[in-house]
Amino acid sequence: MTAPARVVRLVERGEAALVPLDPDTGRRLIDSRAVDARPVPGDPVLWEVRALDRVGVARFGDIELRIAPKLPIRRLFFLLSFRLDPAGWRDGAAVEVDAAAELLPAMAQLFERQAERALRQGLLQGYRRTEDSLPVLRGRLREHDQLRLRPGVPVPLEVGYDEFTADIAENRLLLAAATALLALPGLPPGSAVRRRLRRLKRILEVEVAPLVRGADLPAWRPSRLNARYQPALRLAELVLRGGSVEQQDGSVRIDGFLLNLATVYEAFVCTALGRALTRYGGYCRDQDPWHLDADRRIRMRPDLVWYADTGRPVGVADAKYKAEKPAGFPDADLYQMLAYCTALGVRSGHLVYARGTEPAIRHVIAGADVELVQHVLDLDQDPKPLLRDVDRIASGIAASRR
Repeated sequence: MTAPARVVRLVERGEAALVPLDPDTGRRLIDSRAVDARPVPGDPVLWEVRALDRVGVARFGDIELRIAPKLPIRRLFFLLSFRLDPAGWRDGAAVEVDAAAELLPAMAQLFERQAERALRQGLLQGYRRTEDSLPVLRGRLREHDQLRLRPGVPVPLEVGYDEFTADIAENRLLLAAATALLALPGLPPGSAVRRRLRRLKRILEVEVAPLVRGADLPAWRPSRLNARYQPALRLAELVLRGGSVEQQDGSVRIDGFLLNLATVYEAFVCTALGRALTRYGGYCRDQDPWHLDADRRIRMRPDLVWYADTGRPVGVADAKYKAEKPAGFPDADLYQMLAYCTALGVRSGHLVYARGTEPAIRHVIAGADVELVQHVLDLDQDPKPLLRDVDRIASGIAASRR
C-alpha cells in the first residue's frame, strides 16, 4: 500500500517553502524544472522549494506539490476557455467555479463538461486505416507482406482496408484524458466530477482502445466533422501534456498535472489579439517561422505576425508572462522584438505583458525607423473589459502599420 504523501502548498512565484527531502527526491525536483529546488547550505535534509510559472498538482516520491496560481481560478479559466472557443465563450464555455476551488478539480470539471457536450450527438466516427491477416480478401491485398510472410500460402491474406469506426484519434484522446484525470492526486474521492468522469470513461471504452502508455499522442486535424469535439480535444491534449515537463533533451514524466501559465497567457493573447487585428483586414498566424539572416541559419518564431492580404507582414507581437517586474521590463525582450521588426520589415513591434496597470511605453529606435511598444494587460478583471484592452492594443498596432 502506498504511503500517504506529504502535501506541500506553494503559490506561483511566491515564497519558498522549507521541505525535508531525501537526495533522490531533491534531484527529481531539480531535473523536472517544475519548481526551483535547492538544498539549504549547511543542512543535510532541508531544501528550499519555490514555485515558478507552473501550477497544479504533482507527486515526487513522498512529496505532493500543490501549486496555486496568483490569478483567481475563474480568471484563469476564462483565458483557457477563450482559447478553446473564442466565438462561444459568452454561451457558457467557461465553467463557473468556486473562488476557493483548486486548479485540478476545476480543470477536471471543465474537461468533463466539454467532453459531455462533444458526445451529446453520439461518438464521432471516422475511417481508420487497418492492416490485418484475414481468411478472406477485404480492401486491398498487401502483396509485399503476403510474399514476405506467407510465400506459397494462400490464406490467411495480408490485407489493408479503411474501417469506419469510433476507435479514432479524437475518441482515444478523450478516453486517455478522462483516465489520466481519474488517476491524478488531488481529485477528491466520491466527488461529482469524479463520478461524471467515470461515466464518460465507461461510454468511451466500449468502442475505443486505450492509448499505449508512453506512446505519442494520436494526431487529429480540425475539420467540419469534428467541430463539436474541438474544445474538448484541446483540453484533453492540455491534460495529457500536463503530465510531462519538456526539457531540451526530451521530457521528464511527472505524476500529476502542471499547467504552464506562460503558455496559457501566450495562447490567449495570440487568439484574442489575432481576432482583433483581422477586423482591420489581413490575417494572423501564431509561431510563424522566420529567419533573421539571409542564409536562413538564425531562426525566429514570433508569437503573432499580422499579414496584409498580399502576404506582406504589417505587424508583430510577442506575449510575455511576467508575474514579477522588480527592475522594470528586461532589455532582452526589446532586443528580441527589434530583431523581429528588422527581419519582417515592419515599422513597429509590440510586447504584451501580463499584470500591472502601467500605460504603454514607447521606444523609438534611433536610426532604424522602428518603434517598440510595451503594453500591459491586467488579467484580474472581467472578460469584457479585458477584451476591450486587447482591442485597444490592436487599434494601436493597426494605426502604426505601413
